[in-house]
Amino acid sequence: MSQINTLFENIEPYSSGYLDVDEHKIYYEECGNPNGKPAVFLHGGPGGGGSTKVRGFFNPDLFRIVIFDQRGCGRSQPHACLENNTTWDLVDDIEKLKEKLEIKKWLVFGGSWGSTLSLAYAQTYPNSVSELVLRGIFMLRDKELKWFYQDGASRIFPEAWEGFLRPIKDEDRHDLMDAYYKIFTGDDDKKKMEAAVAWSKWEGSVSTLSHKPDMISSYSESKFALAFALIENHYFVNRGFLDNEDQLISPSSIDQIRDIPAKIIQGRYDIVCPMETAWELSKNWPEAELIVAPSSGHSAFEKEITHELIRATEEFAKND
Repeated sequence: MSQINTLFENIEPYSSGYLDVDEHKIYYEECGNPNGKPAVFLHGGPGGGGSTKVRGFFNPDLFRIVIFDQRGCGRSQPHACLENNTTWDLVDDIEKLKEKLEIKKWLVFGGSWGSTLSLAYAQTYPNSVSELVLRGIFMLRDKELKWFYQDGASRIFPEAWEGFLRPIKDEDRHDLMDAYYKIFTGDDDKKKMEAAVAWSKWEGSVSTLSHKPDMISSYSESKFALAFALIENHYFVNRGFLDNEDQLISPSSIDQIRDIPAKIIQGRYDIVCPMETAWELSKNWPEAELIVAPSSGHSAFEKEITHELIRATEEFAKND
């Protein structure tokens, strides 16, 4: 890379508010140029919330940047609420927000779970999407979930895995997602919080190629961890509320979005969402450009991945 793209300077929102849906109040904000190209950022998790740092993936002079916190997390209310909280509720929230903001089409940007939600939204509302920027591809298939929550990533980060196992009794470790689900839906609030921190800390420990203590610390903060763990587990035990595990990646589904300009950016050494899934998506969707960051893991804030994400938004900014 001759010139490394880095995050644009952080800017404050020029507008913010709430979208009322069901019993949820969805927080959203707008940054950048009110007359710029509309773009929506879909955060990960599910349950991760939108951070202020993600504004930096978009040139504020060129983009009207919309960031929102999905149901139950971040600044949305009520916190950690699982009622009426499914993939398809979130898909409709995105479209309702677009309509509220009087946007005709927007660039959709999502990584990890955000890539899943981006595909679900684009396949449901293809006429609402001008371009797609996807990172760290995740399809909620059984092999992907078992890799990260049962056997796979555990072999690469055994010391962090010990912490993930700690809240679970030996006799329940044959199905860890289900064991965590029983804790999260139980009545012991102390055990629930301890399990939420362990669940969240596991992901924070393996999301970057090099050790990042500050990321582990932020994932371990109790309020964040509670929403992150409960919502993730809720979605994962329900397999994303998809009709079948290949729903978003099948050629017939890709046909709905085949003509939408798209870039898929994937870290070669992504432990959370291994490269195999991005490769399989690319094989079914050759019209999308697959860009491999050769020395990166999962996080959008790794140098190579940040560079490629900004290169993608800069290129798409030129589109009408």
